Amino acid sequence: MVEIAERPDAVRVPPTLPGVLQRLAKALDGALAIVSGRPLADLDHFLPVKLAKAGEHGAALRPDPDAPPLRPDLPHPPAAWRLEADALIARHPGAFIEPKAHGFVLHYRQAPEAGEEAHALLARLVAEDPTGFTLLEARMAWEIRPRGPSKATAVRALMAHPPFAGRVPLFIGDDVTDEEGMQACREMGGHGWRLDEVFGAPGALRDWLARALAPDQPDEILPPLEVTP
Repeated sequence: MVEIAERPDAVRVPPTLPGVLQRLAKALDGALAIVSGRPLADLDHFLPVKLAKAGEHGAALRPDPDAPPLRPDLPHPPAAWRLEADALIARHPGAFIEPKAHGFVLHYRQAPEAGEEAHALLARLVAEDPTGFTLLEARMAWEIRPRGPSKATAVRALMAHPPFAGRVPLFIGDDVTDEEGMQACREMGGHGWRLDEVFGAPGALRDWLARALAPDQPDEILPPLEVTP
């Protein structure tokens, strides 16, 4: 829903977006969720609205915005792994680590020459504990994540809770890890849309969501969005 930034903490959220999301959630009786690889604290900071949220690829799930998050018991990567990743980014100015509760992301958008070395290093580390961790590819980044949670498990867990239960799910995403959530929705009889294929850019998606609140304005290009329960 927002444009890619050089660093995760530098994303810019248009001031109208939180209000649009809050009104859409109300129109859907609460059946609107943010599913992200970011920690819940980041989601709450950038989108301070009462929505169901899933962070860290499903490792933190909050179906009820007024309740504490659900967190499965997951392993933590060895401290030595982070030390090796820190040594790599020290050799490549511009690369940096984004910490997660049960893993970390090595970003190389500002140091593209580090991409191959980062992949090789993190793949070797994960190979030391392949039953506990997996390596995810993201846009100009590699992430070490515990095995088990994913955006697919987040979607399925949300769909088991009201107000999502019994509805047709729709997942819109733009990253490699979003494919898991899209596929889960398709398997449940719903839809998975790639941002670039359906909308082209985040701004077009934001406009489409805003237009869903004004059904008297037809959209001749994009699929209709049904907001009635």
